[in-house]
Amino acid sequence: MTPASNTPALPQFAQLTIQGEDAEKFLQGQLTCDVTKLGLSYQAAAICNLKGRIEFGIWIKKQAEKQYDVVISADCADALQAHLKKFGAFSKFDTSESITIYPCVLADEPTFSHKADHNTPDDTKAWMQCSIATGNYWIVAATQGEFQPQELRLHQRGGMDYDKGCYLGQEVIARIYFKSAPKAFLHYVKGSDVKNADVKDSATTPTAGEKLDKAQVVNTVATADGFEALVVARPEHLAESELTVLDLPPALQADVARAK
Repeated sequence: MTPASNTPALPQFAQLTIQGEDAEKFLQGQLTCDVTKLGLSYQAAAICNLKGRIEFGIWIKKQAEKQYDVVISADCADALQAHLKKFGAFSKFDTSESITIYPCVLADEPTFSHKADHNTPDDTKAWMQCSIATGNYWIVAATQGEFQPQELRLHQRGGMDYDKGCYLGQEVIARIYFKSAPKAFLHYVKGSDVKNADVKDSATTPTAGEKLDKAQVVNTVATADGFEALVVARPEHLAESELTVLDLPPALQADVARAK
């Protein structure tokens, strides 16, 4: 197997703080999760567009009363700032400038740190490997607006609340949840690098948003003999592909459809 000579750039992340009198109320009308239940641990969540697809994949925690820290892929940070300014124009809260935060693994869990000693490629790659193995996807600019939350199993990670009331895209999301179910959804797979016909002895690791057979890549990480990835696909299509399906954590192996 020819080692990958063209691998995706390591992800970078930014944190911004939202605080003020209306911070909770505003975020409750934006996020898929129930903001009133947030604590000091990062919770995966999303801000969707009106089509019910994830525009901003985030992690959020309540740092203090009326103060929330939000982590997002760095290439989406400016767009998120513009979104908050637009939709929060008449709400009483302030949004900080974004600062760099570093992905790392602590106690076998993917998380983030402000400590400079976590700012290493090894830390980032360990975070990528751990995140992909546990379904901790990250949305980048190339995949904004591509996926519906249920397709990414966000509801199985506590990042969605179907009873909290209205938020952006809620009507579409609720309709899918209560009346149907996604036919394609998140899987953890491994595969061989994709050969580049234009460059001899070259192979590349697929990138976010790319299509592999009938699967769409969410995230990938290069390995010694290929790559591991999170993809959205129909199970029957994966069975016909050259990808090998690996086990996600038990909570993410359940049916994505609403329990009857």
